[in-house]
Amino acid sequence: MSKFVHLHTHSHYSLLDGLPRIDGLVDRVKKLGMDAVALTDHGVLYGAVEFYKTAKKAGVKPILGVEAYVAPKDRTVKENGDRYYHLILLAENETGWKNLIKLVSRGHLEGFYYKPRVDKQLLREYHAGLIATSACLGGEIGQALLAGRFEEAVRIAKEHEEIFGQGNYFIEIQNHPNIPECVRVWDDTIRLAKETGIPLVAAQDSHYLSPEDAEYHDVLLAVQTGNRLSDDDRLSLKADDFSVTSPEAMAEKFKAIPEALENTVRIAARCEVKLDLGKVLLPDFPKPDGKTANGYLRELIEARTPQRYPAEKFTAQVRERIEYEFEVIAKTGFADYFLIVQDLITWAKNHGIAVGPGRGSAAGSIISYVLGITDVNPLDYDLLFERFLNPERIQMPDIDIDFADTRRDEVLAYAREKYGEDRVAQIITFGTMAARAAVRDAGRAMGLAYGFCDQVAKLIPGGPGINLADALKNVTELKTMYENNPEAKKLLDTAKHLEGVVRHASVHACGTVIAKDPLTERVPLQLAPQDKLNVITQFEMHAIEDLGLLKIDLLGLKNLTIIEETVRLVKELRGEDVDVALLPLDDPATFKLLQAANTTGIFQFESSGMRRYMKDLEPTELEDLIALVALYRPGPLEMGMVPKYIARKHGKEAVEYLHPKLE
Repeated sequence: MSKFVHLHTHSHYSLLDGLPRIDGLVDRVKKLGMDAVALTDHGVLYGAVEFYKTAKKAGVKPILGVEAYVAPKDRTVKENGDRYYHLILLAENETGWKNLIKLVSRGHLEGFYYKPRVDKQLLREYHAGLIATSACLGGEIGQALLAGRFEEAVRIAKEHEEIFGQGNYFIEIQNHPNIPECVRVWDDTIRLAKETGIPLVAAQDSHYLSPEDAEYHDVLLAVQTGNRLSDDDRLSLKADDFSVTSPEAMAEKFKAIPEALENTVRIAARCEVKLDLGKVLLPDFPKPDGKTANGYLRELIEARTPQRYPAEKFTAQVRERIEYEFEVIAKTGFADYFLIVQDLITWAKNHGIAVGPGRGSAAGSIISYVLGITDVNPLDYDLLFERFLNPERIQMPDIDIDFADTRRDEVLAYAREKYGEDRVAQIITFGTMAARAAVRDAGRAMGLAYGFCDQVAKLIPGGPGINLADALKNVTELKTMYENNPEAKKLLDTAKHLEGVVRHASVHACGTVIAKDPLTERVPLQLAPQDKLNVITQFEMHAIEDLGLLKIDLLGLKNLTIIEETVRLVKELRGEDVDVALLPLDDPATFKLLQAANTTGIFQFESSGMRRYMKDLEPTELEDLIALVALYRPGPLEMGMVPKYIARKHGKEAVEYLHPKLE
């Protein structure tokens, strides 16, 4: 192991306070010859799974941690309680990791007041498997020493050692010679360690990767606080170096106390957390009379098949397809998945909530159709089951379910009631700085004229996947401005460093997780940033999937609300019951409407481009609409495939096949 390990490190998941992205952090550590690093973001575990996977892949040992906020007294007291102290917590083993998740979750759900705060009672309850350090000047010890209260610092240090146990608590020391407060406490920190016998540990408190990034981090802080770089008394770390420093530089900084460096290596050697990724952890669907999941699923299929396939339609092909799919579901262990999804949909339909007919690869499953999960018969359209569930590549099925947007919350409430409030949560998502936003934010913080920043931002193409590097390569005017205007160059260089950095957290539009055990056994939780009412995960959807938890996309669709309202009004005004699932798919009046591109308010058919193609295509059957939706995507559009399809439909161009099998 290297001679020094960074144990106090921030990534961009310390929102608008840390600059490094996870891959950049791991690359930097590896480049500097270190083989371990800790991630200790402020009060959150957002990046833990991504960090673990990235570090493992790079051959760097990931140390999972957090820079916690500790309330002075009771975490639930919110009067004059905006004060908090920093404390570094590192998971030594799986017990420590589970306790870290619980501490962070309870800090958010019970102790949030300006920051997610834990207290010493919680630390006592969940200290097992954790190694703690006293943190920066914002720690309780740092504050006592700054105030000249040495004896109080001794008391605090002993209290912390009593909480975490001897050998599990360290006094952190930082060497930032340009920060007067850091210099002031240096001697007292060393004296404190000697008098208490609690070992010292060296730290850098890294907020960016290299010293050259300091100016970009300073802009990031100004974006966070809404300041300009020219403002006095604003939050800044520019006075000293807070980069991810090399072991050699740290050895020079701490040559007077080499044991503080050695202790970083000892702590890193002790931290061995193995995250169980890639397993499938489906919740158990409540089954009657002690039936197995496969047995109960078989029972439901047999009961519901006649509703979809009456005797005259129950062909050998239908029977064989059902049997084949059932074998695959049983073999892959996903029976509970189908039971859970069909139950949510059945409940919604029984309560008059409009549900979509199905979308994506799930429509290729005849069992989904039989169970009422989808309303599309896959045999009518030659849809492949293997696109949805493949026995050769066992992967959790993924069914997106559409509900009327005004009633989606009722379905969520039902799921919470059925599986437990502590086992169901919506999933977090992170908003990152896109190219244009990075330019505007950086420009504002730098004090540049709004008109100038807007002019530069507008030269960057809109749309997903656009980055500044590509824009500078492909947009001649932007490239010229960059090369000839020093102010534009400075702005764009700064924006490039901010681009892709996490700006805020919010609730995923549809992602929901349902767990077998209480979520805090595996996932840290928090309140939704926008409403503080919803409990959401701190891991985004890919991390949730990596942990093997069930993620279901429950979408709220306004078009379904319109359909639901229309059905209600038809019943109210005409006394007629309309079953949307039974509407004919070859109605001439409907196709006349579509041929005229009279499609405002129709899902996927209302954009101006789609309406133009609809007019040219003059659809006459459902397959035309299927083709148009499939082709109206970036790739086929760029290749000019839509006009080709239209020309061939109308006989203006010959139909050619690349291979006879395609016919």
